[in-house]
Amino acid sequence: MIFYGYYLVGVAFLAQLISAGSQTYVAGVFLVPMTEDLDWTRFEFTTAQTIGRFVMAFFGIFVGTLVDRGHARRMMFIGITILGAGLWATSYVTELWQWMLLRGLLFTVGAALVGNLIVNVTLSKWFVEQRGRMIGIAAMGVSSAGIVLPLVLTPVVDEFGWRVGWRVLALIAMGLIYPVSFLMRSTPEAHGLNPDGKSDEEMASSAGDRARADFANSLTRAEALRTATLYQIVIAFGVSGIGLGTMLFTTIPFVTDADFSRRTGALMLALAVAAPSALSKPVWGVLLDRVAPKALAAGSFLVAAAGMVVVVLAAQAHEVVPLAVGFVLVGVGLGGQIPIQEVIWASYFGRRHLGAVRSVAMPFTLFFGAGGPLLVQWYFDEVGDYNGAFFAVGAAWVLAAALVMLVRRPTPPARLTEAPQTAAS
Repeated sequence: MIFYGYYLVGVAFLAQLISAGSQTYVAGVFLVPMTEDLDWTRFEFTTAQTIGRFVMAFFGIFVGTLVDRGHARRMMFIGITILGAGLWATSYVTELWQWMLLRGLLFTVGAALVGNLIVNVTLSKWFVEQRGRMIGIAAMGVSSAGIVLPLVLTPVVDEFGWRVGWRVLALIAMGLIYPVSFLMRSTPEAHGLNPDGKSDEEMASSAGDRARADFANSLTRAEALRTATLYQIVIAFGVSGIGLGTMLFTTIPFVTDADFSRRTGALMLALAVAAPSALSKPVWGVLLDRVAPKALAAGSFLVAAAGMVVVVLAAQAHEVVPLAVGFVLVGVGLGGQIPIQEVIWASYFGRRHLGAVRSVAMPFTLFFGAGGPLLVQWYFDEVGDYNGAFFAVGAAWVLAAALVMLVRRPTPPARLTEAPQTAAS
């Protein structure tokens, strides 16, 4: 019999494909056509994404707690309804305030109820010993969005216009997420199962030690907020998030501004950034089950930083092969950042109250990353290229690597903790 948690990995893959794709990967497809057609600056276009991050920071506080209470399936169904409506409505935008409202509010709320906070917290409750590799496999959905959606939508937008592109994306999103939302489940114990598919006998023996310790050492939201560890993680991944959002948003415009075609830009985003990111995620996941996550985090940041330097220099020289190599390095580095961060939170703070802990930390992380893409577009509007901004992103990744190595595991509180129930309890 197949452990139900594996089905949830598939659900998480598709959910993150749509959530990440609709918020970030497709932005580069629509940026130039929309700004030219509607006479907006790139700064104005990007402001909506920054607003969305602040909305996500506030809204996410409540989402994580609801996941802990077992409402993931209901939230995902509501989320795709909101997201689908927002994507479709965007095809009728004529004014900047409409774009700000739809992208800044509706997209964000819908994606928050579909995406990584919902599914990765859920997976962290279903897996302990296999947590790294399962989250790594599911996170391939984020990178797959960059492979599938730009390649699908770029020719649609070029042939039929950006308004049709948004409608096609709305249909794709609803067609994928409505069916899988019914498969969501909260915790294994609530459905007569145990983490990692272990039997009751295994859970009662030494084979269940790690899962029991993960539950017993879980920190509540209030306890986590009193640790230095929470803020160390927030700062390190907040700094790194400046680069992540920038690359997903700006790759296609950066490539086309260097006098390459839009098709080349879409291929760089899909095959040079997203494909290596997707393929490397399971590798990062397997390593996470064996190697200290903060060391892997530092490694991923440094690989991405090196790739960024190569990208800028290759674009200046108008050399397509070195440009692709640089984007591959960036993709591999980015591939580790989502699964590594999720595993760090779960392994340091435990699975019992993970939704509440992750959601209260989310505002801090998003505030750090919110200004990155916006500042990059402001730099472009002022200077006329992205080169200096991309070098600054590489420097931010180097700083993040140094900061994450300072993170220390929190000391579990000295208190009696209720033991997790087994399926037979």
